[in-house]
Amino acid sequence: MTTPLLTPSECVLLLVDQQAGLAFGVGSIDRQSLLNNVIALAKTAKVFGLPIVASTSASKVYSGPLMPGIQAAIPDVAAIERRNMNVWEDTAAREAIQATGRKRLIVSGLLTEACVSFPVISALAEGYEVFVVGDACGGLTPASHDLALRRMESLGAKMTSWIQLLLELQRDWTRHDTYDGARAIVEAHAGGYGIGLAYARDMIHPS
Repeated sequence: MTTPLLTPSECVLLLVDQQAGLAFGVGSIDRQSLLNNVIALAKTAKVFGLPIVASTSASKVYSGPLMPGIQAAIPDVAAIERRNMNVWEDTAAREAIQATGRKRLIVSGLLTEACVSFPVISALAEGYEVFVVGDACGGLTPASHDLALRRMESLGAKMTSWIQLLLELQRDWTRHDTYDGARAIVEAHAGGYGIGLAYARDMIHPS
């Protein structure tokens, strides 16, 4: 029986159009914060062994490649180039997701209004359980980003954040195989929470 909580063995991560040319148009979140969140998400997927499918569009003529900081976090992942806005309508990208055999799809991308929403809606229609990492998606405006999230949620998608995902996959800090990697991501990307973990490690010593 599938638990309502996410476990690494059930999940696949889809990164859609995390490209600088599209990030220029993001107005729903500070762009540096967005990049930080997506890098943290990509690192999380690596630490927990999630298959990662990345797709880009118009990379040669407008949008550019997968942003370098994200590519550096997942150096072994080659982005699948496509022409249409909906990843689910691209045979190569859709089949890469289907080939994992995993039905819990985690999605991050640009822009929320189109290239995130369209594959999420399509995957839901095909029976996937879809989780949208809202703070690792960017929309043109706060209002249009929020409306897109609300539309996806109304159709059955679950909203989450990158830090909730990491903590949900870890769940128990005595899971030593992922402890160091997960903690390093939190310290590097989770703001005050990460500062607190680093402080605890360096300054607080058990008696």
